[in-house]
Amino acid sequence: MSEYWETFWRERRSRRRFLGAATGAAAGAAGLALVGCGGGDDDEGRTPTAAGGTATTAPAATPTPSDPYANAKRGGVMNLQATGDPPSIDPYGNASFLTKGVAAYVYSRLFKYNAGLGVRTSELRPVPDVAQSAEASPDGLTWTIKLRTDVKFHNVAPVNGRALGTDDIKYSWGRMTAETSANRSQVAFVERLEYPDATTVVFKLKEPNAAFLDVLADANLFWVMPKEADGGFDSTKTMIGSGPWMLESYTPSVGFKFKKNPAWHVQGFPLCDGVSLQIIPEYANRLAQFQAGNSDAAGLNAEDLISVKNALPKVQLYGEVSQLLSMFFMDSNPDSPWNKDPRVRIAISMSTDRAALLDLAYNVKKLKEAGLAVSERWNNLIPAGLERFWLDPLSSAQGETSKYFKYDPAEAKKLLAAAGYPDGFSTVYQYTANRYGSAFNSVAEANIQYLNAIGIKTTTDVQDYSSKYITQTFTGNFTGIAFGYETPFPEAGSYPIRFFTDNPLNHSRVKDPELEQLARQQQRELDPAKRKELFFEIQRKNAAKMWYIPQNQGAGTAWTGFREWVKNVEVQTVPGSYGGATEVLPFRWLDKA
Repeated sequence: MSEYWETFWRERRSRRRFLGAATGAAAGAAGLALVGCGGGDDDEGRTPTAAGGTATTAPAATPTPSDPYANAKRGGVMNLQATGDPPSIDPYGNASFLTKGVAAYVYSRLFKYNAGLGVRTSELRPVPDVAQSAEASPDGLTWTIKLRTDVKFHNVAPVNGRALGTDDIKYSWGRMTAETSANRSQVAFVERLEYPDATTVVFKLKEPNAAFLDVLADANLFWVMPKEADGGFDSTKTMIGSGPWMLESYTPSVGFKFKKNPAWHVQGFPLCDGVSLQIIPEYANRLAQFQAGNSDAAGLNAEDLISVKNALPKVQLYGEVSQLLSMFFMDSNPDSPWNKDPRVRIAISMSTDRAALLDLAYNVKKLKEAGLAVSERWNNLIPAGLERFWLDPLSSAQGETSKYFKYDPAEAKKLLAAAGYPDGFSTVYQYTANRYGSAFNSVAEANIQYLNAIGIKTTTDVQDYSSKYITQTFTGNFTGIAFGYETPFPEAGSYPIRFFTDNPLNHSRVKDPELEQLARQQQRELDPAKRKELFFEIQRKNAAKMWYIPQNQGAGTAWTGFREWVKNVEVQTVPGSYGGATEVLPFRWLDKA
């Protein structure tokens, strides 16, 4: 297995370029400096960064060989933003990104991603968190993981700072794989866990899995909770873990307050004393708070970049293509038009102008005119940000199905007529607002016009995120057409497993034996080149029937603004993932002097 993993990681070499600065050519854009920006592919001359620490140096610091943080300023509270309340603060309680995001403050994982000095986002790979090491058997069916002996839970009752052990892994794995867990199918390849002693966990797999360590590092999936959560405290009301931050308070509709964990196993960190996570649903309010200096960072709409830079000349801007997929998905009723004939789904795909929507959400044309390198890639079933396994839907490699991604309302109407709907039909169109940002809302609204233009008459249902969208529509419990995001998995294999297997979050409840077989086959395939071709075939096969209709929200260059006093912002984790509170925030600091 060692030869395979060496090859595997070599194949994951970075293919993004980071720009130290970019100068705008258009009026009002001069001096638009960037922290970093995801660019095109270029594997040549890249080698993976050594696994290990997340230490990194900010421009203002003078690193030394012994301590790159010698000149970092410690203390202070970092003020950040969230778009809403999570449905639950229990990381196993639901599938919400808001829940997973706050989990990363408090709970550890067996593995995390190696964000740090010189590590580009495409180079990120699993490294130990509370694990000490991992060793695979020659056949890849047994993984032996040794736990660190210096990891302690937070020093609060009833856990009281005790050491983490295999009993906690056993409890947490039980939560992960319970019938009530929405993500249990993501680890269905695991046969069982064994616990030879207090610091050893043995994973027995049903079959080899090319992304095993990525699964353990995925901040969407496996969190280590103390066994006391089984009756000793209520994990829906409080959070006790072994992560870098301790929960001080949570006030719904107001925010979270975290303080640093002084006993975190990454010694000397976090650098800040705490984090205030402010809940601000409206984008305009989030932007205003950022510009006023009340928030230290904020997600920015592309159309606001130039005005923000003009108002705040010292602002730091970071641009990246996230690993985020948006799509249309549909109910599973066999009598619904899209289930009677795949031409209906293909017509829906061809009804939307993906290029126009990409520009609407990401201001592509104006930012290009301003001299910025912005992405124009389109999502396939694998998002454009996951370049290693992404198939360009406009390329010759996509084959005949490439035409199904192109805007052609006349052909879409012909397809509907051929499927028996010459006059179109009526349906419910649903999405959630004010959780994914105003750009998402704009695209979701524009979709209505495209659907109506080919005869699909919609009744719009804008759903509350917590009470309906994430608990019902996202789980496939709905009627009509839905538009939304998929979880930004750090490893591509999770997408077909979710979409085409017996998965509680198979949103359209697709049952396609060929795609299910391909989804499972890519998990087993250890040859990187062969595995890549399997992903390409999955994307072609999905496009032939458009079970899930990829859309471009999430495919463009997304921007984050950081105030000038935030240091170390060039260090980033998996784009769009949920692990930043562990992998990034402990290593940033504030310097308002």
